[in-house]
Amino acid sequence: MNRTFKSFLAAAMLCAFTHTPLMAATVVDNKTLTSDPDGHDWASYGRLFDEQRFSPLRQVNAANIKRLGLAWDLELPDTNNVTTVPLEVDGVIYFAAGYSVIHAVDARTGKLLWRYDPEVPKVAGRKLRLGWGSRGIAFWKGRVYVGTIDGRLIAVDAKTGKAAWSVMTVGKDDARYITGAPRVFNGKVIIGHGGADFGPVRGYVTTYDAATGKELWRFYIVPGNPADGFENKAMEMAAKTWKGEWWKFGGGGTVWNAMTYDPEFNRIYLGTGNGAPWNQKIRSPGGGDNLFLCSVVALDADTGEYVWHYQTNPGETWDYNSAMDMILATLEIDGKPRKVILHAPKNGFFYVIDRETGKLISAEKIGKVNWAEKIDLTTGRPVENPEARYPDGKALVWPNNAGVHGWYPMAFNPNTGLTYIPVTHMAGYYNDQGVDFKHWRFPDHPEFSTGLADLDHSSSEVPKDAGTSALLAWDPVHQKQAWRQPTPGAWSGGVLTTAGNLVFQSDADGKLKAYAADTGKMLWSYYLGVGSLSAPITYTVGGKQYISILAGWMGAQAAMGGLTAQHGWVGRSHPRRLLTFVLDGKAILPPSPPPAQPVPVDDPGFVVDPAKAARGGEIYGRNCVTCHGIGAVAGGYAPDLRASPIPLSSEAFDQIVRKGGLLDKGMPRFDEFSDDDLESLRNYLRARARAAIDKGQAAR
Repeated sequence: MNRTFKSFLAAAMLCAFTHTPLMAATVVDNKTLTSDPDGHDWASYGRLFDEQRFSPLRQVNAANIKRLGLAWDLELPDTNNVTTVPLEVDGVIYFAAGYSVIHAVDARTGKLLWRYDPEVPKVAGRKLRLGWGSRGIAFWKGRVYVGTIDGRLIAVDAKTGKAAWSVMTVGKDDARYITGAPRVFNGKVIIGHGGADFGPVRGYVTTYDAATGKELWRFYIVPGNPADGFENKAMEMAAKTWKGEWWKFGGGGTVWNAMTYDPEFNRIYLGTGNGAPWNQKIRSPGGGDNLFLCSVVALDADTGEYVWHYQTNPGETWDYNSAMDMILATLEIDGKPRKVILHAPKNGFFYVIDRETGKLISAEKIGKVNWAEKIDLTTGRPVENPEARYPDGKALVWPNNAGVHGWYPMAFNPNTGLTYIPVTHMAGYYNDQGVDFKHWRFPDHPEFSTGLADLDHSSSEVPKDAGTSALLAWDPVHQKQAWRQPTPGAWSGGVLTTAGNLVFQSDADGKLKAYAADTGKMLWSYYLGVGSLSAPITYTVGGKQYISILAGWMGAQAAMGGLTAQHGWVGRSHPRRLLTFVLDGKAILPPSPPPAQPVPVDDPGFVVDPAKAARGGEIYGRNCVTCHGIGAVAGGYAPDLRASPIPLSSEAFDQIVRKGGLLDKGMPRFDEFSDDDLESLRNYLRARARAAIDKGQAAR
């Protein structure tokens, strides 16, 4: 045995014990994110720039999927939310859970390598009330990038877990916050923000130098006050589509989720959000298209200059934003290859758009829709049902503001030619009767207090059957359904598809399932121990294909109370965990409590004051419903306050609500509340608990 071979063997043995690869570290850059035919890593939100969420791996396939078993799991006991998309590079899984806490985990063993905590609850202030965590992260040349609720964009060294730089991307006291994943390209990192539901926000995206954090360019989505001048010709053009004094309301258009980089045209596509406020009668009296709300907007990736736009909902008034996936693909249409964007925004239509020109190719309904009859292919505009705009003050509209397709990512498989979409079917009731449009001002929660839902958010309970969901396989060329699989509850999780003829999706009943990509036949399932809607990923390490998913109950739909609570997942009782699967995996998942419903508690000596309870309901509806649920029926993300002992004690309640006693757990501080406010809330919660007890019900 020669010395050279001995040295190689020694190095190989060392690598086997340390999991250090012999090959050089992968450089994640434009080349890597444009094409990775081996499917070795999952280095971007959608794996590659095209956002297809398709892997060419086929070691795990439809023929052997029954052999798929658990390789390991990692419990995350101090994490409140894991509805996020992880990444994997060179055998290390990266994800941002809870309030953007980045974790690095060995993909072979599940060992936590490092953890970076930006300590968001300590600095977010009132912004902590607006969002619930991180949807994803980005990776570029050895660094991990994450946004935070308080508006920072942070670069972290992927080897050490130490922050390299941090920049503030929003105003300190505005209503903007970040939950979406950054995107990286050309040595740049781009980030948007949310907030158009909560205050006078004018949406924008900002691009920074990935190495230094220096700001490079910013593009606003909607125009500002004309008296201040316009930043560019695009804003001057957009201003002609607005009426009244829209800038006083901000206008909205936040890019809070989807962005797609196109290396072929060197463009970044933005999926833009709803108006601020939702109701166009308030923000733009007299109508208008209100550009660039609810649009796909193409910008030059180097300069941020406007190239083209396609608006899915001109003059939107239902929260039908277009902040959903924009997948890049080449399809054969009418005998010719077309470079397209596949887009399924909230409004219930599936769009195929020419990505060179921005022109619409086709659009069809993928769910129940009554706000529009169809999309006119000549003009590209919807043929609206006039009654959907509630001209008399109210209307029942399909879909509701959650949309037929929400932010949970879809996937496209070029082998089957199908797009796999998690869809929801739920009606929305819009009612602005009695609203003073002329003197309207932003309250804390405009989507509730302007009467845009047919519920009294202080006392109503959302029926369990208010919504249904499914996994839909859609043929984008022929614009028709290929197959559909019903899924439990009103929401179904993000999707992964592979060359092994597989589609993976987790669901609200706590199962990760695998379907045949061509037929939709369910081939395999695994009980995760808790409901999950997170999107799985797949990759290879040491020649083995792994599938990883974060499991834990959601935060995004917590406000829907009984509709979400029916599954029986209780945030502080059921686990948050990272699970990884491999062929012939033999690991045993630790047991978790079975689904259960919190039981309301009461203090028989507490005398409810009806007037205080009514006032407490108003306070609750403005401040608490997003996390603790409509009618104080918690959806399982935050505690059910009817079942909590804390409100039974005025001192304990004050310590938590006003003094921030659980700030580190994500419970915001409401230091502006008066003693009377707290007492009114206690009366309201006792009234709601007794109402449930009188019905002989558990808290649901």
